[in-house]
Amino acid sequence: MTAPELSTSTNGQTLDGARTWLHKHLEISRYPMTFGDKEAATKTVDALTGIDPESWSQTWLATASRFADLAQDRETSGDREGARGAWWEAYSFAFLGRYPVPNHPAKMAAYDKAREYFLRATSLDDPPVERIDVPFSARTGEGDSVAFYVNRPKGVDNPPVLVHWSGIDAWKEESHSGLERYWRRGIATVSTDMPGAGEAPVLAGTDAERMWDPVFDWIATSDLDDSRVAVMGQSFGGYWATKLAHTHRERLVAAVNHGGGIHLTFQPSWQQRSRDASSYLMDLMPARARIFGGSTYDDYVARCPELSLLDQGVLDQPSCPLLLVNGKDDLQNAAEDIHVALEHGDPKTARLYPGGHMGADLKTVRDAAAQWLSGYLLDPAEQKK
Repeated sequence: MTAPELSTSTNGQTLDGARTWLHKHLEISRYPMTFGDKEAATKTVDALTGIDPESWSQTWLATASRFADLAQDRETSGDREGARGAWWEAYSFAFLGRYPVPNHPAKMAAYDKAREYFLRATSLDDPPVERIDVPFSARTGEGDSVAFYVNRPKGVDNPPVLVHWSGIDAWKEESHSGLERYWRRGIATVSTDMPGAGEAPVLAGTDAERMWDPVFDWIATSDLDDSRVAVMGQSFGGYWATKLAHTHRERLVAAVNHGGGIHLTFQPSWQQRSRDASSYLMDLMPARARIFGGSTYDDYVARCPELSLLDQGVLDQPSCPLLLVNGKDDLQNAAEDIHVALEHGDPKTARLYPGGHMGADLKTVRDAAAQWLSGYLLDPAEQKK
């Protein structure tokens, strides 16, 4: 994937404003401030000397490094569970160092550390996470492989599988902890990045969904049940779940779009309204533009209309069973897009929840989506477990 242009923009955010936003999200454990050690997180926020990429990344990585040292010491002493927890904290702080996207060398260094610490932590899971890289038929300027993580439920042979991804700033590593509800049900998960994000080999575009073809092909040859495969995209990634529900319906039993756009979200008028959404800390438009290889609002707004599933004619095609959910007051993606989807193509299931982007009570929304998916992925006897 062609590297996006580097940026030092913070979109007018101030250090004091960032601290207030971070402390508020930490208090309620709201993404991206979902730390186990809240005291360490509070001290790190207070230690920030700036929100420029270098100052920002340096502060978060300093705390991450301390946890990595602690994790190494615990591994050496044979404290597996303690080491796992410390590696997870190291990953969490390094992730904030690259947040929202690694569009600067300092943030890219934090991203590299975050992936390293993530793999150290999840190697101690039971069963451990498996990283898979499969070949991808690349075009000029694209990557030649797709990377993803596989988590199998313990003691389940040939389990059904949920292929999952998030959005423009939460990537496959950040998805991990929220997927436990599926493993407990006996469902395996395959975590990918969406086009233009993380390690995805392609940028966003009108046919970028082809990057999932080798993932589905791998599932078909694995120990997972390729007759019971569903997909779920969260935040911006929900868009791709809706598209795959139509374009790959023969390979799927169900799909969930949790908070993603469909048509109205990609119109210039909506982008103008949402460009400074208060639900985002900083660099919303550079983060969005990065999925196309750009860095500015103009870069993004020039390309985003092409993503409209209505204008592409996708919405009027048949689809697999599709659930659409969001917060009714979303400032990032238009909740009204759900109504657009309901007026086209096959019947769909939909729910609008109180709150902004993705809903105020994320646990309730995610549990409801898991229950809905279980009806398609599990037989009645399995659902009773």
